[in-house]
Amino acid sequence: MSDHEWVREFPGAVTVCDRDGVVLEMNERSVASFADDGGAALIGTNVLDCHPEPARGKLAALLASGQANVYTIEKDGVKKLIYQAPWYRDRAYAGFVELSLEIPADLPHFVRGG
Repeated sequence: MSDHEWVREFPGAVTVCDRDGVVLEMNERSVASFADDGGAALIGTNVLDCHPEPARGKLAALLASGQANVYTIEKDGVKKLIYQAPWYRDRAYAGFVELSLEIPADLPHFVRGG
């Protein structure tokens, strides 16, 4: 198995960019999710160019700070968890990974003891 083979058919969208926002990798679900915006042709382009304000400014601040951003959205009746977090190469901040995972509207929540 190649280093990244597992992620190709992962059932959530995985998009990876460098610290400047240039898209480096997209798995199949990410390519499908962004098909209307160019799909795989987005690799090599800047994610900032794909976002209108105020999302663009927020994303630029996240890229600059390296802080994670987590939220949920709903579009066309589909609820998703969006998890944007920094990734590192040799312990140096190298960019962001965005995971977009569909979640059920009635997602169970468990509180576990320590």
